[in-house]
Amino acid sequence: MLTLSIRHQIIIGFLLVALMIMTRSHHFATLYSLADASWAIFFLAGVYLRSAWPLLALIVLGGWLDFAAVNWGGVDDFCISPAYMFMLPAYFSLWLAGRWYAQRHQFSWHTFLPLGTSILVGLTLCELLSGGGFYFFSGRIADTNLQAFGEQVVKYFPLYIETFLSYTVIAILIHTFLVLLHRHSNRAVIR
Repeated sequence: MLTLSIRHQIIIGFLLVALMIMTRSHHFATLYSLADASWAIFFLAGVYLRSAWPLLALIVLGGWLDFAAVNWGGVDDFCISPAYMFMLPAYFSLWLAGRWYAQRHQFSWHTFLPLGTSILVGLTLCELLSGGGFYFFSGRIADTNLQAFGEQVVKYFPLYIETFLSYTVIAILIHTFLVLLHRHSNRAVIR
């Protein structure tokens, strides 16, 4: 099980907030912007932050950043619709998948099976809730049907997976480096 001190959780929380502020404006990476890290942020918050309060804070921050982008940043409001409310359970599914994984975490190769499972389930639920909610309930798609929704999933979901994995792999590498550094420094003190 993954347990961190309050101090470390606060640092991680601030880093996740900073990442959301830096990346919230675009779904996918371009030459001029980083891809939206929100999906990875909610998953990592579930993994590293023990309290549920950061989940609420991140949801509020994401909503405020979207509001600011549309009202002051010149971002199109196409995605703002009644379906926007589906982002709440979508983000919650990622956070919950992260929490589930944190309870099974161990610093060994055996951790990849529960990590992969939590990522697969969390991403799939998030896509079905956010993408499905938008597709069927936004009012932006004239003729909705399951086949066309499936085509949209096949078209866009791999891009979301790629973005999610990019940020998550960076987090895994940082986590691994810090654990190994901590172990090495503890061995040096003991000798």
